[in-house]
Amino acid sequence: MKVLVTGSGGQVGSAISRLKTLYPLEVIGLGSRELDIGHEVSVQETINIHRPDFIINAAAYTAVDKAEKEPEWAEKVNTRGPLFLAKAAAELSIPLVHLSTDYVFDGRKPGAYLEADAVNPLGVYGRTKLAGEQQIQQNHAQYMILRTSWVFGLEGSNFPKTILRLAQERSELGVVSDQRGCPTFADDLARACFHLAILYAERGSLPWGIYHYAGATSCSWYEFAREIVDGALMHGLISKAPLLKPLGTSEYPTLAVRPANSVLDCSAWVGAFPQERLSNWQQGLQGLIASNKRDIDH
Repeated sequence: MKVLVTGSGGQVGSAISRLKTLYPLEVIGLGSRELDIGHEVSVQETINIHRPDFIINAAAYTAVDKAEKEPEWAEKVNTRGPLFLAKAAAELSIPLVHLSTDYVFDGRKPGAYLEADAVNPLGVYGRTKLAGEQQIQQNHAQYMILRTSWVFGLEGSNFPKTILRLAQERSELGVVSDQRGCPTFADDLARACFHLAILYAERGSLPWGIYHYAGATSCSWYEFAREIVDGALMHGLISKAPLLKPLGTSEYPTLAVRPANSVLDCSAWVGAFPQERLSNWQQGLQGLIASNKRDIDH
């Protein structure tokens, strides 16, 4: 089975490219240089040339703060891109898996978010991602939208890598403690996408719709940073842990407003795919730290 992956240069796309040899699939990974998903003709031509059996859209504009200053770019990738992919895939009856985000919610719910909860994005990034979801729903019947949160991987820039770098440079770090989410290891999300492709190859169908897929447990950014620093100490990346200072969101102003609660309820995914575990982000984090240690040693 031939699987076309867009956004192969991103965190999840890179993980898919690295892990593809573990699966009985022909995977074609295209980065933004090979395919601009915001260009309709390019999308149509690419899909017609490759004729994939399955499409995974891992392409996204994820610069949350930058999106507030250049909404047209966020809209091009996050909204028009999914629209063009959905229309082209629907014409050839090709299933589409699309990665979305916790930012479609406003974070005001006291508990974990279900797929059916009301959406209310707070900024440009969340609005364009929600619009992308809606375009897929309106233009394609065979879709799986996976909302995820706080993604980090071995490739690319992310929160753990930033904390590891700062922990080596500073004696004190301030980290937001009043925002909670479910960290998600990119490799786990890549495996979930592969599982969907293989399941479709076996059954010819999937339980289409929107699902939440994220880390099995939640934490605050401050608690996440504590795990990162403890791991850095254990692996010898730092000799002394910096003092971590918990900050309120108001003490760490950003251009885009973040949801205070990004915790996703993934029970629908677990019910539909009981053999597929949720992301073990603690294990993934240890792998990332160990990888950084190997890079430094070499």
